[in-house]
Amino acid sequence: MLSFLLAEIPRLFTSYNIILLLHAALVTLALSAVGCVVGLLLGFALSLARTSRRPILWPLKILALLYVEIVRRVPFLITLMMFFFGAQVLGFNFSPLLTAFIATSVISTAFVAEIVRAGLLAVRPAQIEAAAVMNFSAWQSFWQVRLPQAWPLILPPVFSYFVLFIKDTALASQAGVLELTQAGKILTTKGFSASLVYGAVLILYFVISYPLARLGTHLESRLGATRHSRPRRAV
Repeated sequence: MLSFLLAEIPRLFTSYNIILLLHAALVTLALSAVGCVVGLLLGFALSLARTSRRPILWPLKILALLYVEIVRRVPFLITLMMFFFGAQVLGFNFSPLLTAFIATSVISTAFVAEIVRAGLLAVRPAQIEAAAVMNFSAWQSFWQVRLPQAWPLILPPVFSYFVLFIKDTALASQAGVLELTQAGKILTTKGFSASLVYGAVLILYFVISYPLARLGTHLESRLGATRHSRPRRAV
């Protein structure tokens, strides 16, 4: 079996197949990047709306709550299919890739919004009260007191979710998007060994997700050290 796989490697990794895998890897990377960036920006905005106490923002707060609670409880694939077929019903001629971009952004926004909200609420109320006593405005209190203390609590779960999110983009293949999993299916239907094909796909997923995981670890160590450090006892 091993000799068969070794003999198949030159036949599998032709220039055409390599270009196919690299193109699919770029699509996976693009889906992940857009979903992460849009999810972080919009999720941050939704978390601010949900944690705000201003009466004028109550309608937005309720909408944000419904959005987060509904999207987080619907499977990724169902949401993707709803956007895919819903666009056709409404008469929008979206490509499968554009539909996947929209669906992944919507899903990522809901999950990141809840992570950020939990991090903001974890800051002790006494810190906010102290900022108010020092005549900090609401924005000054948020940017200079609340957010710096919440970041060490937000970063680890956000980056953990982003790494998992990269793997979830494989479901976009069910809507006809040519990403890594779909490329693997195409190569296996051509008669190549599934072990060899999906081994290559596995390596490409690792290459995409590992730098993100390392970045999350680096930022956590830089921003979270002061939060979790404890004063040493005198000897």
